[in-house]
Amino acid sequence: MTDIRYRSVDVDGIDIFYREAGVPGAPKLLLLHGFPTSSHMFRDLIPKLTDRYHLVAPDMPGFGRSGLPEMNRFESLADSMTGFTERVGFDRFAVYVFDFGAPTAFRMALRHPERITAIISQNGNAYEEGLGDGWNPVRAYWEDPSQTNRDALRTLLTEETTIWQYTHGVPEPERVSPDGYMLDMHYLARPGIADVQLDLFGDYRYNIEMYPAFQAYFRTHRPPFLAVWGQHDPFFLPPGAEAFKRDMPEADVQFFDTGHFALETHAEEIAAAIRRFLG
Repeated sequence: MTDIRYRSVDVDGIDIFYREAGVPGAPKLLLLHGFPTSSHMFRDLIPKLTDRYHLVAPDMPGFGRSGLPEMNRFESLADSMTGFTERVGFDRFAVYVFDFGAPTAFRMALRHPERITAIISQNGNAYEEGLGDGWNPVRAYWEDPSQTNRDALRTLLTEETTIWQYTHGVPEPERVSPDGYMLDMHYLARPGIADVQLDLFGDYRYNIEMYPAFQAYFRTHRPPFLAVWGQHDPFFLPPGAEAFKRDMPEADVQFFDTGHFALETHAEEIAAAIRRFLG
């Protein structure tokens, strides 16, 4: 059995829950989840990598078991995750990003490029051509941040939508365990969490404004880069994965016959790709 430790650490007054596994002293790998999930999304991946890497997977502020942030913005998420890596001794590390974890980690890379040894992106976008129609309700809120448009986004927090995010584009939906999305719904029901998520939806537009800066980082620093992409994702489309090669021609881009939550169905294949890439 894999020895995974479940810990918490205070980062600037916010309690950050995290999972830790592997051997201290081995190459470090930080795992950053997205919306609406938590470090629980890595439950199948972590055991497949612990023999070779030292892994930590935090719940970002406002997600999972971690505390609520004072400011519900991606800049503050990057602040917290930068502080988190410093608290747990991750001075140089590879990072696995997914969904909201991508703009968080890319901000961290802009601040401290010397700390990033490699990037693995699982449906973590940095190009406008990667944005699918699933963003249309959120775009409406960006264009008119009215209470009506904000309230309309509450449909993204419902059980029906959460299940759809997990199962859309999956050829065999029965392979998707209900454990993941039901735990997400449990955490989304925590007091104050809905407003955290709605604020982050509104703030996501500034991630798009930062895409050119992220792309300049890719061109300048050329981090070893692996994209492992669920090709039927309605939010982050395959052209967004291919676009990484524009700024990093040596990037390894791989597609899997699944949806947004690729680890739910392809943890074995993605783990194998990571081991080859980081090996």
